[in-house]
Amino acid sequence: MNWITNFVRPKVKSLWSAKPETPDNLWRKCPGCQGMIFHRDLDAAQYVCMHCDHHLKIGTNARLKLLFDDGAWDDIALPEVPIDPLKFKDEKRYADRLREARAKTGEMDAIKAARGHVNGVRTTVAVQSFEFMGGSLGMAVGEGIIAAMKQAIDHRTPFVLFTASGGARMQEGILSLMQMPRVTIAVQMLREAGLPYIVFHTDPTTGGVTASYAMLGDIHMAEPGALIGFAGPRVIENTIRQKLPEGFQRSEYLNEHGMVDMVVHRHKMRETLGRTLKLLTRKASRAVAVRSAYEVGPYAVPTMQGSATQVYDLTTPKQPTA
Repeated sequence: MNWITNFVRPKVKSLWSAKPETPDNLWRKCPGCQGMIFHRDLDAAQYVCMHCDHHLKIGTNARLKLLFDDGAWDDIALPEVPIDPLKFKDEKRYADRLREARAKTGEMDAIKAARGHVNGVRTTVAVQSFEFMGGSLGMAVGEGIIAAMKQAIDHRTPFVLFTASGGARMQEGILSLMQMPRVTIAVQMLREAGLPYIVFHTDPTTGGVTASYAMLGDIHMAEPGALIGFAGPRVIENTIRQKLPEGFQRSEYLNEHGMVDMVVHRHKMRETLGRTLKLLTRKASRAVAVRSAYEVGPYAVPTMQGSATQVYDLTTPKQPTA
């Protein structure tokens, strides 16, 4: 065995042929203007294109960092749900898809909940993640939103939901569709407790999410250019065989037609939300102060464990006695 031939020469060749390691994510292409943006510039601009003002999609942690004061918040633990209850399989097993999505995003599912201060107002927030299987609504998302709303009731804070979803998660079938009425009941719990519920639509918010809790807010805000609707524009055009108006189902169009209350730029998100929350919480506290005749009543929300229900005690109005 020749030591020079077998060891020294390959080592020298590897030193000469080695290429410097360069990250492949230093530049991002803007979906709006197709321009290339350096990652540090994009991060400094809160992932808003400085050329065309297009709002790029951001993850849950990035959203929370931009929203909460000093970028600080407390995570809310979300309940665990059965994995792949229907043993679903198409091109891949559903369990494998979940495993891949969790490895890619670092999250357990397409929802994250937290509590912190928004311009000084203590607020409970839930953010849907489009990165996790298109933000699809499954049992984990439904349970997560309900748990976050329950936390808002327990801590007497307003609740803000950032929506981003392609609709129901088909791999969970009817169990996914059940989340729409279940979260709707939780929204009613917030109303019974006299707490503000603000929905902030991001791109895209579609399908069963739009058909249920995403359109039940006290105030609806949206990012510029966000797609909001039930079916997509292409599906609608193929169904009615007509060309849709320019900007149809975008946040600006829906704001003009009364479906969205305001379109809020990402740079003004915290300021606008904080100002709105201060107004709503001031009104809510004033309303609670004048309601003296109240009793505690049970509010049952069906759980995903068989036919059991979980009962929450909320303040409900009582008829005045003579």
